[in-house]
Amino acid sequence: EVQLQASGGGLVQAGGSLRLSCKVSGFRFDDYVIGWFRQAPGKEREAVSGLSVADGRTYFTDSVKGRFSISNDNTRNTVYLQMNSLKPEDTAVYSCALRWGTAITPILVTDFYHWGQGTLVTVSS
Repeated sequence: EVQLQASGGGLVQAGGSLRLSCKVSGFRFDDYVIGWFRQAPGKEREAVSGLSVADGRTYFTDSVKGRFSISNDNTRNTVYLQMNSLKPEDTAVYSCALRWGTAITPILVTDFYHWGQGTLVTVSS
């Protein structure tokens, strides 16, 4: 059974940093994409970033480019979302999800069938 476990959220001041982790388990293939999504109160869930584990290709939504990075530790089966220069508008529940394949785009919520629980990121001004 595919399982994803997200962690690392918290409260941080504007300009600060957080690193989210998404640990995956329950399978042995490496042709999958991990997507990070966020949902702020009253807003729709949006794609933030994605990583094709097999080839390392990445995706970032425009609002986080230059501030967020994504990486993979194969030894720990964990994908990290490093978030720097955080802004109050980054406040949201962040979730990681998995879909099979290697194509990095598009990153659509509807394409991801395996989800981890969300972790809350709060950025104070």
